Amino acid sequence: MQKSIFFIFLFSILNSSSLVFSQDAFLAPITKDNSTNLYSLSIYLKTPLQITNLHLDLGASISWVDCIRRYKSSSYQHLLYNTSLCESLETLVSGNCFKKPGPGCFNDSCEYFCENSVTRNVFIGNILLDSLALSTTDGRNLSRLKVVKDFIFACSNTKILRGLPTGVTGVAALGRFNYSLPFQLSRAGSSPAVFAVCLPSSAASGNGVAFFNSAGPYNFLPGIDVSKSLIYTPLLLNPVVGTVIFYTRPSDEYFIGVSSIKVNGKSVPLNQTLLKINEENGYGGTKISTSTPYTVLQTAMFKAVTERFVAEAKAMNLTVTTPVKPFEVCFPAKAIAFTRLGPAVPTIDLVLQKPDVFWRIFGSNSMVRVKAQNVDVWCLGFVDGGPEPRTSIVIGGHQIEDNLLQFDLAQKRFGFSSSLLFKSTNCANFDFTSRK
Repeated sequence: MQKSIFFIFLFSILNSSSLVFSQDAFLAPITKDNSTNLYSLSIYLKTPLQITNLHLDLGASISWVDCIRRYKSSSYQHLLYNTSLCESLETLVSGNCFKKPGPGCFNDSCEYFCENSVTRNVFIGNILLDSLALSTTDGRNLSRLKVVKDFIFACSNTKILRGLPTGVTGVAALGRFNYSLPFQLSRAGSSPAVFAVCLPSSAASGNGVAFFNSAGPYNFLPGIDVSKSLIYTPLLLNPVVGTVIFYTRPSDEYFIGVSSIKVNGKSVPLNQTLLKINEENGYGGTKISTSTPYTVLQTAMFKAVTERFVAEAKAMNLTVTTPVKPFEVCFPAKAIAFTRLGPAVPTIDLVLQKPDVFWRIFGSNSMVRVKAQNVDVWCLGFVDGGPEPRTSIVIGGHQIEDNLLQFDLAQKRFGFSSSLLFKSTNCANFDFTSRK
């Protein structure tokens, strides 16, 4: 219902002649696809403006859109290879096309490697500039659309969309690159580069929300400004890019410094070397990903965490049962009590730069319900990433649902709320019907 109201409101804006340009904080709805457990960001693109759903990718460098299938716009422009803008994109590829000229076909074009971070498939596409629009906001209410001209993105083909949610036509790149969506919106609004995302826990719960160019307020019903209670930790820079295509610049993904993990307040023995980023090869450390549905741990870390979790659960009279893939630790659903913070299970703390700075994961984010024929279990939503993964800890989408996450690129810090359920609200509780 919220989603329908939101788009009805935006449609009425498009039919008015008074688009405003005075505000510089933007807002966009986020939806969850239950079949892939991935998240989509809804924006407006092209002329006339059209709703465009893009996979929300925290670590991607440049947004990309399928230009092969039904891309119609009167305002798009190609970018030539021998331009300073093309050079600043750090691409060494120019392209020629021998088909009918169009959005995805142009000679001497500046081209970019588009990567699907879910399947790791890659496609070379030319760079386009076109109009983008988002609703403006004061953090409490929706306001009118603001059009951002000459938004820079890459053209992909339709095949690279495989593995992404149905209805998605590309990727919204939110990474630490100068031409990702947050950086382009920052320049358009003459604002510091800061954005926040709040992922919904299901398609049925309603829309989550992304804020751009705003460090707050972030108001959620019933009148809670989440920005006032964020906990901060430094954003770390991984010096080596981890994408399929190698670039000489550092990684555009978001890393934080996890120093230890606790279960029910008890430390888990971990190899400290794995928790740090190797400055030579970029291995190790902890990153946050919206293209990974569940948190992934290096094998030895996974074993240590799950063993401690099972031991603490046993002390709560919970006994493991036959696991359901991809999970390895599950409990009968009927044995677990349910609270406003989700299943009553041991808490998991990601301890950060100080012992008293930690990201607490409650049952709503640590556990996954698997209910099928003759099966009804709660499973620990962490998976084994193998003995030598590139990143030791990848915090996945399920663990950050109903948590507001702020990425302050100007101050190089990461803010998090922990579960909003603790504050009697959630990510679907931004009021998309409230107008200013």
